[in-house]
Amino acid sequence: MLKVKALLFDVFGTVVDWRTGIAREVENLANNNGISLNPFDFADAWRAEYQPSMDEIRKGNRPFTILDILHKENLKKISPKFNLSNLSEEDLNKLVTAWHRLPGWPDSTEGINALKKKYILATQSNGNIALIVNMAKFSNLNWDVVLGAEVIGHYKPEPNAYLKACSALNLKTEECLMVAAHDDDLKAASLQGMKTAYVHRPFEYGKDKLFDIAEVNDYKGNRKWDIISKDLNHLAKKLGC
Repeated sequence: MLKVKALLFDVFGTVVDWRTGIAREVENLANNNGISLNPFDFADAWRAEYQPSMDEIRKGNRPFTILDILHKENLKKISPKFNLSNLSEEDLNKLVTAWHRLPGWPDSTEGINALKKKYILATQSNGNIALIVNMAKFSNLNWDVVLGAEVIGHYKPEPNAYLKACSALNLKTEECLMVAAHDDDLKAASLQGMKTAYVHRPFEYGKDKLFDIAEVNDYKGNRKWDIISKDLNHLAKKLGC
C-alpha cells in the first residue's frame, strides 16, 4: 500500500466529462438562436485551444491569467467557424461558464466520497477557484480543498504547479498522489517526486477515439505509474478505502 496522505486530482477529463458537458450546453444555445453546428466538433475545437493559450503564460510571454478569461478568448477565436460570432455578451458568458457546470463521470461522486474517508482530497487543476468550486457544487464533488490555478500561480505541467500544491498542504511531494487520466500530467508529477495514479477514461474524446487500458501500463515503454485503475471506485478499492 502506498504511504501517502493526500490525493491531488486533475479534474478535466479525469473527474468530469468536459466534452459531453460543453457539447450539451452549446447545442442548447445554438438551438435557441437558430444556429446549426456539430456540438462535439465545437467542444473539441474549443478544447484544442486550451494548451496553446496556457503556453503563452508558461513561456513568460504573458502574466498569469485565469482559465475563465482564457476560455472566453478562445471561444471568440473559434466562434466564426461555428456561426457563433453574433452571440450576445450574455450568451458568450453563459457558454464560458459552461465549464463550471461539467458533469462528473458516473463513478466520480461515489469514488471521491470513498477516498475522502482516508485521504485529504485536493484539486490540482488548471481551472480557477470559482470554476472548480461551482463545478463541485454542480456535480457533487466533495473536495477537502480547491487548489485553483491562481493559488499556485502556475499551469501544469510546470514543476512549480506540483511543488507548490504539495507545499500548500504542508506535505512533501512523496506524501502526495497525483491522480490523472493523462500520461503527461502523471509524468510531470512523478518527476517532482509525487506518487502517481492513472485513471482510465476511454470516453474522454468520444467513442471514435477509444483506447485500451493495456496501452497505458507504461509511459513510452519505460515509465510505470504506481497505480493503474479503471475508475475512481477501483482506485478507492486499490487504496484500501
